[in-house]
Amino acid sequence: MLAAERRAHLLGLLARKGKIVAKDVAAELGISEDSVRRDLRDLAAEGLCQRVYGGALPVSPAVVDYDARQTVAPDGKRKVASAAVGLVRPGGALILDGGTTALAVARALPKDLACTVITHSPTIAAALLDHPQAELFLLGGRVFKHSAVTCGAAAVEAAQNVSADLCLLGVTGVHPEAGLTTGDAEEAAMKRALSARAADTYILASSEKIGTASQFRVLPWEKVSGLITDADPHDTVVEQLKALGVEILAAG
Repeated sequence: MLAAERRAHLLGLLARKGKIVAKDVAAELGISEDSVRRDLRDLAAEGLCQRVYGGALPVSPAVVDYDARQTVAPDGKRKVASAAVGLVRPGGALILDGGTTALAVARALPKDLACTVITHSPTIAAALLDHPQAELFLLGGRVFKHSAVTCGAAAVEAAQNVSADLCLLGVTGVHPEAGLTTGDAEEAAMKRALSARAADTYILASSEKIGTASQFRVLPWEKVSGLITDADPHDTVVEQLKALGVEILAAG
């Protein structure tokens, strides 16, 4: 089988099954695992898959830049945001992550809601300036322009000095085996720092993120209270997450 044919086969397998196990593909095609791994490296370099131990997973579409992400699944993000707002209690303290789904949450919060919002996203803070009853705390640090958030040592240190009832956290990948992932190591560390300061953490994930993975792990499933998604409740990945004991809050 030619290299181009192998690549097409691998991409088809990824689309059908949602994962590639290198040793199984090697046995099926009668080639070495090294050949499969080499093909996966090439596909990953082109952004067509996310390599993981033993094979590959679908790559998340949410790793493009901030402006481009605003055009990805806007209806799904609005549905997720609407469901997430129902978790925010009057008088409560909310840690709101950055990103386009979190921005949809900020826009969906009732303007007369009295609460405290802690965020490391300047765009989130700006979106809440016209909410007169919302007390805002903006955590400073180095600005990671890709996601329009602060991160790094200063931001993590600032996060360690706050606490909240609820954390609404965005990720780029949601997968039963890979867990919750994102595309930058420092951003992943910041997300962990934010989650650690809240009594409950819920993940915001529109359907295009379900079953995908990015390079850096944010949290294992046992560290979160639940997942808010507009994905089909009978989706194979959603069913696998339920089997792991993950609480799924259906959006929309």
